[in-house]
Amino acid sequence: MDATIAAIRPAAAEASAEAAALLDGKLKPLRSLGHLESLAARVAGIQGTSAPHVDHPVVLVCAADHGIARAGVSAYPQEVTGLVLRSFASGTAAVGVLARQLDVRLVVADLGVVDPPTVEPGGGPILDRRVRAGTDNCLEGSAMSMADAETAVAHGIRLANQLIDDGTDLVALGEMGIGNTTIASVLTAALLERDPARITGPGTGVSGAALAEKVRAVDAVLRVHDDAQTPWEVLHRMGGLEVAALAGVALACAARRVPVLLDGFITTAAAVVAARLAPAVVDAMIAGHLSPEPGHAVQLEALGLEPVLRMGMRLGEGSGATLAVPVLQSAVGILAQMGSFADLGLAQERPTV
Repeated sequence: MDATIAAIRPAAAEASAEAAALLDGKLKPLRSLGHLESLAARVAGIQGTSAPHVDHPVVLVCAADHGIARAGVSAYPQEVTGLVLRSFASGTAAVGVLARQLDVRLVVADLGVVDPPTVEPGGGPILDRRVRAGTDNCLEGSAMSMADAETAVAHGIRLANQLIDDGTDLVALGEMGIGNTTIASVLTAALLERDPARITGPGTGVSGAALAEKVRAVDAVLRVHDDAQTPWEVLHRMGGLEVAALAGVALACAARRVPVLLDGFITTAAAVVAARLAPAVVDAMIAGHLSPEPGHAVQLEALGLEPVLRMGMRLGEGSGATLAVPVLQSAVGILAQMGSFADLGLAQERPTV
């Protein structure tokens, strides 16, 4: 883990600038493709080349259960995590449908689902990276041991490295775990020092008195663990196994110069954790979309990221990130394939649109 963090470097500014200059010379008014151009330049900086590529994308979904779910913070019981995991294996979950339509490989890993499904013949594999059967209730004590948190992060690092070794050139993050929007609220409030009422949203659909109780639960967790000082203390005392693993994925991608595409509130909470462990990891991140969860905009602002899509999506699973993959592919495609004024022997000076 230390070697991974030590290998993380800022994005290659020269490659990004070269890509931007190439885009300026394309057959179009300057900057007329807007955010598409900045995305191409960002991928170039991450990969360290003015000829970036997104040919073998993967959406990696990490799943685990949370002890705090027993406090009634979700509209669904904890058993739903295992049921949804089964739909991942069968390809009928939303992210499975989107991944199939967009030719994005779907990889699912179980970090600690309490009731993991038995995958039926013909179903896709669920990688067994179980650390333990869910976390403990962080309202009553630590969610997990420090060793468990470190193991989950290490699993994420190994998962990412295995995918990259197999040729993956972009990793989109996804998650599943009943109660994990509450955990994301706790981590965001703790690490960014924000008011829980500002960042805690409906998650699976709680509202009214139930939402108020969820906010009180987040505030109570923060009070129980108000002496947590370091990112590691915050993670093991208040975090989740899948969040820890996704933080590890982000760290490994940054170390290997592979773009990591964030999904919504929970995966971005993992990104915040990773950024507290290694600030330069943010240079490898791209925000796939903006979730209506109130804390997501707060997270993205803190990380300095602009979302690719604004679709009002808050499902999770990596669905929004998966939907953003073809936008990134289009961005690097424009850089690689679009003709230039130089091709026609024309000067490049012209007004900015």
